[in-house]
Amino acid sequence: MKTQIYPTELQGGRLLIAALFLALANFMVVLDMTIANVSLTHISGGLAVSSSQGTWIITSYAVAEAICVPLTGWLAGRFGAVRTFIICLIGFTTFSVLCGLSNSLAMLVICRIGQGFFGGPIMPLSQTLLMRIFPQDQHPKAMAIWSLTTVIGPILGPILGGTISDNWSWHWIFFINLPIGLLCAAGIWHFLRVAETQIAKLQIDVIGLTLLILWIGALQLMLDLGHEHDWFNSNLICGLAGFAIVGFITFCIWELTEENPVVDLRIFRHIGFSSAVFALAFGFAAFFGCIVIIPQWLQSNLSYTASWAGYVTATMGFGSILMSPIVAKWSAKYDPRKIAFFGLIWLGAVTLMRAFWTNEADFWVVALPQFLQGFGVPMFFIPLSNLALASVLPQEIASAAGLMSFLRTMAGAIGASVAVTIWDDHAILAHSEIVSRLNPELTLNNLIQQGFNQETALGVINDIVTKEAVTVAADHVFLIFVFLFLLAGFLVWLAPKPKNVKLPEGASH
Repeated sequence: MKTQIYPTELQGGRLLIAALFLALANFMVVLDMTIANVSLTHISGGLAVSSSQGTWIITSYAVAEAICVPLTGWLAGRFGAVRTFIICLIGFTTFSVLCGLSNSLAMLVICRIGQGFFGGPIMPLSQTLLMRIFPQDQHPKAMAIWSLTTVIGPILGPILGGTISDNWSWHWIFFINLPIGLLCAAGIWHFLRVAETQIAKLQIDVIGLTLLILWIGALQLMLDLGHEHDWFNSNLICGLAGFAIVGFITFCIWELTEENPVVDLRIFRHIGFSSAVFALAFGFAAFFGCIVIIPQWLQSNLSYTASWAGYVTATMGFGSILMSPIVAKWSAKYDPRKIAFFGLIWLGAVTLMRAFWTNEADFWVVALPQFLQGFGVPMFFIPLSNLALASVLPQEIASAAGLMSFLRTMAGAIGASVAVTIWDDHAILAHSEIVSRLNPELTLNNLIQQGFNQETALGVINDIVTKEAVTVAADHVFLIFVFLFLLAGFLVWLAPKPKNVKLPEGASH
């Protein structure tokens, strides 16, 4: 679609109101990516499931979104961008209400998948429609509106999620989408019908899409169920792993030979794109894994409420807001590889600070790395996005942007699953190691003298050991993420120095 052609009916106040509705819809979807993170303890307790099972609530949404993002262009071309956007908004809102009404983990995960499927196209379409309704010379203003909601969403998500879960109920983190979704759908239909795009009967790669869903679904089930089924000692996990590998290989062969693939893998022939995207994926996996673990550790070991865990997590937003416009200017002037490398090393150093956390850590000890992390996120995210899209041909930009978004989202989902699994496994190992070196007689006698019976005293000692083991395990996971950030940093240098590092106009990142 041609973003240069904008509807003259939308001017002045009508244009501003239409833009605000698009920005609000984008904000709602971005908010939902992080609002559940600090509420996992409440949700897991309410549904009587373990914290590792509760992670499905996050990963199911991310995987469904990743599957649907590559379909955005086809859906907009087949049904119209505005019509597709409104249908996705209504679907997202409906499944949000169903999430709030869920009384079992299975129902909640299914509804989160529905949320992800309908929420996936909303982010890229909101950006596309903003570019469409604003004149060419006002595109920077349109992108400023879009970027602001994209940055603020992850900041407010943990705060709102924690506050709502502590003071009302976790169900309301989903119910709040109902008035926003209905308002945005009605407003966009009223103001943006004049901006509808042309439709055509486009073919879709049904086989490619089916293979994509199957191998990603098998991979995610393997990651989420592996811990509970003792990994490859289970026939189920072995079967899922085999299915994921065969499905992935078949998918790659099909997409490389299909004339109109759902995911254009041929773009990976560009070394600059490949290295930038894989560096972004590794970095985002480590980044998202930290976001999932930190709130749970704060609540389980430091007795933080969900609200305070949200405040700690959200402190990274201040640095991100401050640095985003600065990094955007730097990326147009300096070698983006240097900026991205420095950003990833910065994130690795910040994560190394977390690897020395103890159960005696105060608020500022845990908040400082979060605050510093905010400065590093734009320094790796923006330059790598620009570098990736500057490395492909002009006609490949739309497919490259979709593929980059897909890999980033999948990396986040896999990072979250792997992080929680390693955390749980290392906690068990650390617990055994601490117990083997423990000499509890003196402590046991002291507790008995204070009035505890032997069984209660042993329980107190076990609780202390468990908390220490959980913290040791979390520190181990952070060390793994440090090496992941370093790996991503060195991958950046595989890309050749770009001749033009500016982001191609109209591209989504």
